[in-house]
Amino acid sequence: MRTAAFDELMEAPIVGAPLSGGPSTPELAAAVSEAGGFGFIAAGYKTADDVRDEVEDVRGRTLRPFGVNLFVPTRAAADDAALAAYRESLAGEAERYGVEPGRPHWNDDEWERKLALVERERPSVVSFTFGCPDASVVARLRDVGIGVWCTVTRPTEAKLAAAAGADAIVVQGAEAGGHQASFDDTDAAPIGLLALLQLVRRVTELPLVAAGGIANGRGVAGAIAAGAFAAQIGTGLMLTPEAGTSSAHREALAGDAPTALTRAFTGRRARGIVNRFMLEHDAAAPRGYPYVHHVTSPIRAAARAVGDGGGINLWAGQAYELAEALPAAILVARWADETRRARP
Repeated sequence: MRTAAFDELMEAPIVGAPLSGGPSTPELAAAVSEAGGFGFIAAGYKTADDVRDEVEDVRGRTLRPFGVNLFVPTRAAADDAALAAYRESLAGEAERYGVEPGRPHWNDDEWERKLALVERERPSVVSFTFGCPDASVVARLRDVGIGVWCTVTRPTEAKLAAAAGADAIVVQGAEAGGHQASFDDTDAAPIGLLALLQLVRRVTELPLVAAGGIANGRGVAGAIAAGAFAAQIGTGLMLTPEAGTSSAHREALAGDAPTALTRAFTGRRARGIVNRFMLEHDAAAPRGYPYVHHVTSPIRAAARAVGDGGGINLWAGQAYELAEALPAAILVARWADETRRARP
């Protein structure tokens, strides 16, 4: 892929971020691509069969390029006693919503089946979160014409992704909503996007996609000035009618509460709007993804079903107050125009 092929993927330097857990839909991915950006399907938490259906759905809506995002399965050591204690501490939450907490366990999110699926379906790009697969996997995808993007949060991760053969690097700053995409679930302070773009540009000449705290064309132009080829926008699309964002989440995105990083919902650090669940359980939450995710999943599903924003993960980036409830095509066109006018 490299630079020339990267530029051919989109008319405007705007990527619709993959938003796992519901907000990403085939409608949203297709709308972003149709408007001249580059849309993504989020494969996380879905079966391979569901992802196949979404790929077909997108292709029924647009002939333009789009991508699929996969979680790299990394199995870090987990403290069984800490996980059990955290599950017990959520008894009140379970009683509140009339459910039982889930059992902590690890799975690979159907990694091999999803790899086989994308190799067969051949979307224009497959991007990876929580790590970069080894060079043999990257080569498999590239051999069938699929571009490979790896998401990084530090220059050392960018070096690893480049060495594995990635075609582009998604540079995720501290401002980003949802999970930190770091290769290791670290407690180290995340790096802000502006500084990170400059640090990553120093170690690789691959095309960079800036992610985190960007929600309009001026933000896109700023990221390009700092060394990116395009900007990935997620939270800024979550109020669109095409997004699958829940009603309680939409209500929270219309407010002005602060965001914070927490392990309370999944055991891996993620940025969301501060709510009751985060305030009451963050301090006790152990490291352990996806173990904690499975523990809290029934509670979050029940809270979402009754529209209680206090009991669900309200993933959002630091610029979430800029999100607007407009069709994705209108937003992408406006951001593209703002980007052109903001660039010298």
